Amino acid sequence: MITNRLLRVEDLFLHYRTSMGTVRAVDGITFELGTRQALAVIGESGCGKTSLVRAILRLLPRNTAIYKGRVFINGTDVMPLNEEHFRREVRWVKISFVPQAAMNSLNPVLKIGEQVAEPLLTHGLMKREEAKERTGEVLKDVGVPEDFLLRYAFELSGGMRQRTAIAMALVTNPPLVVLDEPTSALDVLTQANILNTLKRIKQESNKSFIFISHDVAACSELADSVAVMYAGQMVEMSSSEEFYYGPLHPYSQLLLASVPRLREKKTPEFIPGQTARLIAPGVGCRFAVRCPHRFSACEQEPPVITIGNGRKVKCWIYA
Repeated sequence: MITNRLLRVEDLFLHYRTSMGTVRAVDGITFELGTRQALAVIGESGCGKTSLVRAILRLLPRNTAIYKGRVFINGTDVMPLNEEHFRREVRWVKISFVPQAAMNSLNPVLKIGEQVAEPLLTHGLMKREEAKERTGEVLKDVGVPEDFLLRYAFELSGGMRQRTAIAMALVTNPPLVVLDEPTSALDVLTQANILNTLKRIKQESNKSFIFISHDVAACSELADSVAVMYAGQMVEMSSSEEFYYGPLHPYSQLLLASVPRLREKKTPEFIPGQTARLIAPGVGCRFAVRCPHRFSACEQEPPVITIGNGRKVKCWIYA
């Protein structure tokens, strides 16, 4: 049971309209996150992880077909807010975002210092001189040298661009930071440095993190709890320790079995079949066609079962 709840998401839906049909990217997701906690959301590419972030931050594309649910921040439902109120009071003030591709998120014609300071000026949190000083402090805190304030994004390495994107998310001091694949497309050493920076920030501040990734091993470095997504649904929610020592859902078990182990002589396994279609996924368990434990009950939609110390799993095996 989570105490000091910062975020609660209830029955969140985000469907997209396409020429092939309706894509059910986020399909009835419920979870919660406490203060000073890090939640890792993992799963294969195309399972809806980034769409979940977009639904929480209300960064919706034009082809949105269905968007509904409830999102509580510190006990207040922010879904009824209009777009202007949400932008002014929530986005980047209570929840900030580190996008997946740092280079694509940085303006090539603005200097780094100007971009990092922009949220402070846009929300009227500081005057220009104060914002400049705050920008220097945040960039230094994430490991970017002070003289980089006068550089452009194309002059930075991939790791420095990622650190700059993290600084932009931290500059307004929001209680919740969402990071979408913050270590993707980076070399192993740079990934380790970024993760160490995030761990230090988490330990030294009161912030919570949602860490979106398909890198199961990297998530173990930062996460206090783990949520597993499959085909637009959350199929397991566990503490990090319980998850990595004993995943419950058959998909989670296969996902962990596919990760190479450093100290075990065990050949990584693969998950058979293809990821379920998000267009007309059908009835029943969406993982059933790939599951080695499937049986007759899997033809019906499985319930969410609570096991032990608040662990949740969407599987008939535990019903």
